[in-house]
Amino acid sequence: MIAEIDILASSARRRVRKAISRQKAARRRTDWRVHLAAALLSVTAGSHAWAGEVMTFDSAGAAPGTIIVHTEERRLYLVVSRGVAVRYAVGVGRAGRQWQGTSTISGKYLKPNWEPPSDVRRDSPQLPEIIPSGSPQNPMGAAAMTIAGGLYAIHGTNKPESIGKFVSYGCIRMFNEDILDVFSRVNVGTTVIVVP
Repeated sequence: MIAEIDILASSARRRVRKAISRQKAARRRTDWRVHLAAALLSVTAGSHAWAGEVMTFDSAGAAPGTIIVHTEERRLYLVVSRGVAVRYAVGVGRAGRQWQGTSTISGKYLKPNWEPPSDVRRDSPQLPEIIPSGSPQNPMGAAAMTIAGGLYAIHGTNKPESIGKFVSYGCIRMFNEDILDVFSRVNVGTTVIVVP
């Protein structure tokens, strides 16, 4: 009986050692992918700086190029390969203005004018119908990518202090250098997933 217990215990120890070894090997493979993605991103970043952080990321099967916004984290993830993403700090919708779901980028605009949506105009009726690019009242910043048929946008900002907060009417705000980086990496039709 004792010999059988010793055999079972020895077998269990071997299984645990094998599982630990597999986990370490998987971590090394993931670390290698993260370092490769970081190197590729630094080579392709172009002339502008970007503040995104390359990291391991469980994209739940999302294809490279997919944008995933985690509202509660106030982070946007650009999936670059299986298990690897670039993470950016963002400003998101305030209470009662948040949304979730899957959409696609329907348009890309550099230095866009801004036409305040009806909700914004209702709360701020003094706003003009169109606010030109570069105006301190224009919240779109350096670039914008419309989603949900133009109802919302992922855009830069003229108020960098708003990044990392619950501040918008449902749009996703980014630092201007970050929106320019993401803008250069995705196309119209890119999938955008917004989760709580």
